[in-house]
This record gives sequence, C-alpha cells and structure tokens, in this order.
Amino acid sequence: MTTPNRGSGELDALLDQLREYVTPQPPCISLPPRAFTSPELYELELDRIFRRSWIMVARADQLAGPGDYLALTIAGEPLLLTRDRTGALNAMSPICRHRMMPVVAAGTGRAEHFTCPYHLWRYGLDGQLIAATHMRGNPAFDPGTCRLPGFAVEQWQGFVFVNLDSGAPPLRTHLSRIGEDLGNYELGAMTQVGSFVEDWHCNWKVAVENVHENYHVMGFHPETIQPSTPGGSDTDVRDDSPLVLRFTVPFKEPQEVEFLRLTEQERRQVYNVSVFPCTSFAAAGETVIWLSFIPTAIDRTEVRGGILAPSQTVEGTDAEQLQQIREGNEAYAAVINGEDQRGLEEVQRAVGSRFAGRGHLSPKEPAVPVFYRKLAAALLAEEYREPAEAGPLAAVQSSLS
Repeated sequence: MTTPNRGSGELDALLDQLREYVTPQPPCISLPPRAFTSPELYELELDRIFRRSWIMVARADQLAGPGDYLALTIAGEPLLLTRDRTGALNAMSPICRHRMMPVVAAGTGRAEHFTCPYHLWRYGLDGQLIAATHMRGNPAFDPGTCRLPGFAVEQWQGFVFVNLDSGAPPLRTHLSRIGEDLGNYELGAMTQVGSFVEDWHCNWKVAVENVHENYHVMGFHPETIQPSTPGGSDTDVRDDSPLVLRFTVPFKEPQEVEFLRLTEQERRQVYNVSVFPCTSFAAAGETVIWLSFIPTAIDRTEVRGGILAPSQTVEGTDAEQLQQIREGNEAYAAVINGEDQRGLEEVQRAVGSRFAGRGHLSPKEPAVPVFYRKLAAALLAEEYREPAEAGPLAAVQSSLS
C-alpha cells in the first residue's frame, strides 16, 4: 500500500477543500468536481478508506452451507469469502503462496477445497494449505505454516461484512443502536429473494451521494418511487457514529404489512441506514434493500445488492416458484437501478466540464453533508479530531437552517 504524494498541488488543494467539512460550521455545498476525477485523490481513498473499512458484500443466505464461497475484488485486492465445515465464515486472499496465481476466479460457487490451476497447490476452506506437489525436496518449506492470508469478516443480522485490515476494530458496536431501531424488522431472519451485481460507469462517491438523499426521486424515479415517497418530503437524520448514520423518509401512505409486527410509525416511513464508506440498506414495510458501491476504477463502480423479505413469504414454495419470486424482484430492482445508473453516468460525464462547479445543497438532502464529513475525516485521519463544541450532525443542521 502506497500513499500518494502529499506534496501534489492538486491533492493538497482538494484536501484543503475537504477540510472545510470537518470544521464546526461545515459548508452545505457539494464536493469539488475534481473530487470525482483526480487520480491522486482516488488512490488516497483506496489506501485510507477501502483498505481499512467494513464493506457489506453478501447475505448469509449466499454462504449458507459448507463450501459455499464468494470471490470478488476490493480496492484492487482479490478476496475470497468461504463457509467452512465448522460453519465459520472465513475471508482470505485467494492468491496462491507459491507463484501468485489466484486459486479461484471471481464469482460464487461451492467447493470442497481450492486448487491452484498453475502448480496444483491445494488449500482448505479455511485457507490452510492441504497439499503442495513436489515440495518435499525443499527443506526450507514448512507446509504447516503455509496458509492464505486472512482478512477480517463479521456477520451482523444476516449481513456479511469484510475488511481488508485483519486487525480492524469490530463493526457491530457501531450498529448497536440501529439494531434496536430495527428490531421489529427481524433482519436476521429475513430471506434474500433477489440479488444483483452491476457495473456503473461513475465514481463511487457519485453513487453514494445519491443514496444519501430522497430529493432526487422527483427527477430519476418519477413513476417508480416518487408516488410512494415523494422527493420533496422532509428527511430526519441521526448521526450514530463515525461509520453509521440513519435517515428516515415518510411514505405518502402507510405500508400494509402481513408478517412483521411493525408500529404505526414504522409503517409510515422508510428507514435508511448508511455504513461508511459505501454500504447502505433501507427498510420499507416488509422489504429491505441492501447496496454496496465498490470502486473498481476512478470512474467505475461495482454495485452489489439484494432484496430481502420475511422468510414466511417463501415458506412452502417449490424451486420453480422461488425462481419466479427471485426473477420478479430482480426485474423490479433492475428498473430502479437502471434509472439511477443512467442519471449518475450522465453526472460522471459532466464532472469534467469547465462549467462544472460546487452547488449549494438543499434542506431536503441533510444526510449528504454528513457523508462529506465522514469522507473528509477518513481522508484527513492523521489531523482530524471531532470539535468538542459541536457534533457533525448539529453543525450540518445549523448550516441548513
């Protein structure tokens, strides 16, 4: 891991602008356009954020049985997530310890073990070396100490998070208040009834900004979301920790529920939860949608997500019925995602314009400057300390009022 040259004039200028967001009275103005196109800032984000942060990558449903695995890449680092025969989750590098060949391709599947296709070294589901062909003649090699390097992994309410920093502090302490808020949703008992992995041609922050507000549904989703949760509605924001914020958006009409014992207030609003840097989930009636926006290049983002429902909705269904449910949910998600993708890719194309600039934020998007504050704090970690006289949310609300 290399930190970009902090002596760069452009990078220093961008960090100076970001520093404004961690002052006692941060500006309610959007990020500078170069924040979405600067290679140096992007490298700093990979180093200081994505190689040190908790990122949701799956539901436990996707790794339910021994041998189930998911292979993906975060911040340029290949990662393999497995469920071993003891039921434990493991996150590790899939790079063979011999000559650097990945032992598995990106994607999902089920395996008894992982065999490197280069020289056939074989590893168990926990990353321990099982066999290395023709290595007995090397007295310096100790197969007992050879294993795939591990990363941090944590499961919370059925959501699976990984962190490339194996010594990262636990995530669940940051989510304790959210767990209490959403107790009636029984998140851990929900079943994933649809999933998707998409490639969007935009900077990850363009996508994350968008998911922090409901203001945009007037333009992007006039026929899909606007009728139920109007973009002009007030948003209530609560900043729980350096990683977690919650904001709620009212429904136009209360949701009908069948399987969950939701309160009147819970039926009247969407609970949106953001886990910095790039994960969010929204509880809307008896449906929960989760999303992670994982950068693959400065202007490319892998969008991973899923649709959850109470397990009772699929109990007793056969394989064909379950497939129909999945296809229906994924088709609807594709419509919503497509509306966002088309709009955000247009934004990315525009950020390089000489007329692109910083815009004043609306009181209808109060969670966006809180995201900016978390972003700035992470990038300026060595120098930033929370001002004692004003918390981040108080300062943002003051500047919006």
